[in-house]
Amino acid sequence: MTRPRLVGFSANLQRPSKTRALVEAVAEEAAVHAPLDLRLFDLVDAGSGLGAAWNREALPLPARRVIEAIEEADALVVGSPVYKGSYTGLFKHLFDLIPPEALAGKPVAIVATGGGSRHALVVEHAFRPLFGFFSALQAPTAVYGADADFRDGLPVEPGLLARIGQAGAEIAALATHARGGLPGLQAAPSARLAAGAR
Repeated sequence: MTRPRLVGFSANLQRPSKTRALVEAVAEEAAVHAPLDLRLFDLVDAGSGLGAAWNREALPLPARRVIEAIEEADALVVGSPVYKGSYTGLFKHLFDLIPPEALAGKPVAIVATGGGSRHALVVEHAFRPLFGFFSALQAPTAVYGADADFRDGLPVEPGLLARIGQAGAEIAALATHARGGLPGLQAAPSARLAAGAR
């Protein structure tokens, strides 16, 4: 039996990136809870041609591969830095090129990063309506990290780590549900996450 494919996508425009680190942390935490095939992408992988593509046919090959990976995934971890109270324009543009039926019923965990706590509700007021439109199955726990929650580009704040652990357990359970499910969700982060291992 093949492992469920969990695809992480981050709308960061450069590397290294706190948003990429947060998407990766949730995806890796999910892999602690279930055998998953992880694949990680960001806007850098899609290339500069994504923004110039007005439709699927105009997509350059790198961007097409990222979109196809998202569509073919069994579950997703998606994230964006927050600008002016919302996800990036290129994040939205990429999902504008995906037909709604491609994400219907697909489990999605949401993460975001911003300069401070004033942006924290973006996960509820911007991301959830977008994925509600797609009829995606959204993990209950969304994860938001502010600049102060990171050290050397990695999440370290205890509350943030707890939410990473919860979101990872939830998306693992959702990704494997159709293949037998998991016995339960763990509210606390795994020992690996709590110890700061990467």
